[in-house]
Amino acid sequence: MKRKFGALEKVDADLSYKADFAGQYTQYESQRHVFVQAPTSATDMGIVFFRDLIDFIAHVADCYPLETANFPDDLIQLLSLQNEHLGSELLEKIVGSLVLLRRKDIIDSPRLLQTLFPLLVTTPSKSLRALLYKKCLSDLRTSNAKVTNHRLNRTFQTVLSNLLTSDRTSSKGLWAVKFTRELWKRQIWTDSKAVEIMKEASLADNEKIIIGGVRFFLGGDKEREELLEDESSDEDAIDMGKIKHQVGINKKTKKKARQMESAIATVKRKERKKKQPHPLNFSAFHLLHDPQGFAESLFFKHLQNSKSKLNLEQKLLVLQLVSRLVGLHKLTVMSLYSYFIKYLTPRQPSVTSFLASLAQATHNLIPPDVLESLVKKIADEFVSEAVAPEVASAGLNAIREICVRQPLAINKTLLQDLVGYRKSKDKGVMMAAKGLLGLYRETAPSMLEKRDRGKEAAMSLKSGERKGQRFGEQAAGQIEGLDLLEKWKEEELQRRVATQGDARESDLSNDEGDDDDGWEVDDTSDSDSGGWQNVSTDEDDRVEKPLKRARYDSRASSKAEDEEEDEGEDKENKLSQASEAPKSEAAVSSLATTRILTPADLAKLQELRLAASINDALPASQRKRAAAARQVTLQRHADDPLTAAEIEGLASLSTKNTKEQRIALAKAGKEDKTELRKSTTARRKEKKQEQGKSTTNREKARKKNFLMTLGKAKGKQKRSLVDRGKVLKAHKERGKRGGKRGNNG
Repeated sequence: MKRKFGALEKVDADLSYKADFAGQYTQYESQRHVFVQAPTSATDMGIVFFRDLIDFIAHVADCYPLETANFPDDLIQLLSLQNEHLGSELLEKIVGSLVLLRRKDIIDSPRLLQTLFPLLVTTPSKSLRALLYKKCLSDLRTSNAKVTNHRLNRTFQTVLSNLLTSDRTSSKGLWAVKFTRELWKRQIWTDSKAVEIMKEASLADNEKIIIGGVRFFLGGDKEREELLEDESSDEDAIDMGKIKHQVGINKKTKKKARQMESAIATVKRKERKKKQPHPLNFSAFHLLHDPQGFAESLFFKHLQNSKSKLNLEQKLLVLQLVSRLVGLHKLTVMSLYSYFIKYLTPRQPSVTSFLASLAQATHNLIPPDVLESLVKKIADEFVSEAVAPEVASAGLNAIREICVRQPLAINKTLLQDLVGYRKSKDKGVMMAAKGLLGLYRETAPSMLEKRDRGKEAAMSLKSGERKGQRFGEQAAGQIEGLDLLEKWKEEELQRRVATQGDARESDLSNDEGDDDDGWEVDDTSDSDSGGWQNVSTDEDDRVEKPLKRARYDSRASSKAEDEEEDEGEDKENKLSQASEAPKSEAAVSSLATTRILTPADLAKLQELRLAASINDALPASQRKRAAAARQVTLQRHADDPLTAAEIEGLASLSTKNTKEQRIALAKAGKEDKTELRKSTTARRKEKKQEQGKSTTNREKARKKNFLMTLGKAKGKQKRSLVDRGKVLKAHKERGKRGGKRGNNG
């Protein structure tokens, strides 16, 4: 009854307020008509009164839907037609009221964006543009918060794409770049349509739009990863144990309770995120529909075109994008490599960036004769005794990065000359030359002289394990560790066959004189049947038959077997080198192509991989570990860009540190030593202080003021023997109880 009575009172209140609201709405309409007819003649007091009326009606519009049916249309009309005459405060109020109506679901999101976005593109007011951009972006994020709103996203993406393609010289397309880049970073737009928008931006005629699109491809994925790391680090900063400890000890207040609730909510949200499936964050380069056409359009429009308005820094960004596209997708743009020739000089500004771009644009499908002239140009300009050591090390690093991707880009004579710099007195040049030498010891040791190949490369070259790479040759892909699984299966099969063979021999030895009778019975049964017999073709039967035959042939003689074995060994020695490689390839491919791996196989494969990694960590396998590290360097991820800092690489070793730098390094070393010299107790104490935890009573007693402990110490000295016994007895009883509070119950 009380609930019904409260509801009736609420209805009466709504009916009583309806007349007041009607009066306010009538005043709003009269003010709006006056403002529409003469917007410039409105007074300051009238504008303030009109603004307050708009704010009031927007807040209560959901309570009176019939009376305020035309209110959103009035605001949209004011904003679109009279925006030039509206003041900044009135404009902000109208925009905020429309956003409030969107939150109350009085208008939908497409209608709000159709109203605000055209005004964002055309208005000259900087403050209004910032406000509209913020509101549009917030609405898009809110609409895609729980579930991705594909319909709204497609509509807005079409608007942005039309904005770019309608007028390529206009600066309005910059808003398309801003929206797409921000929504891509927030992982709201992750489809190919967003990538196509930025592709159109990169092919525009406005310099700012071009650079915005290019920077998206070069750094958009990195921004997204950094944002995810920041969010995860913010969530990890909450220590639930510390909060619970403080709540249990400190005074109970509402503020502490709210902090505890918010911390629990954050931890629960983090746990829900962990359970959610990981989103497929494809790189923007992999979502391009036509990377070959995009790379050619970028190169011919912005780099080779003499009418291009881009400066050298902007052209360098475009060149980095083209080179990454060519290297990642293994494209063929032959005129790109001749474009590099005029920039490959030490006097060229940002020459290391040009060298990095050239290395990125190299892959194993580029003809070696195209790259050989470029490598020779780098060697002539950068690598000589007449240039500075920093220049020589940068040139050697650039040549190495090119040869990692295409080992056939250099001839033997030039390679031998460059490898000779490993005896240089400069450390940077020496290490760069050794890096080139180590690369060819792994990839193509036949191109090196015998004294430079090293022991492992020479042995593998002699045994035929390593062969010279041919142009266009692609290595067959396989599952990592599959050879370990196949070897384990072969060993298990041999062990099982051996155990079955031993059991069969023991059975035959137990049948002392009955073997011949058994054979006679079999012969009579065959003659009586007069028909065909089914013969098993299992692997066990095929392996067991030689065991029986060996059993009975051993009774006759063993000379014939020895002669046959000698002939078989001679034949195998003749054909071993010719058939070793094909057999290994067939063995590797047979398990992957003829059998589906079961979950048990996959589990065993993981176990064998782990065992192999443990074996690699042993001191006896240091050479294997070094070879694996070199393979990691060779198989660097294709999505990772090559920077100018990597080309400069070891050039810092060629320059001597100044006195200030040496002093700073010495101080840093001393700090590290002091950290290492700290005891475990000191480190534990620092850790407690960082976490805000308290110390023990014994530690507190040590820090107590001496004058405060002086009276107690004097009192202890004056105690009699009886008093000391009483104190000791009380101490023991207090320890049994669990302290003064009696924590033991």
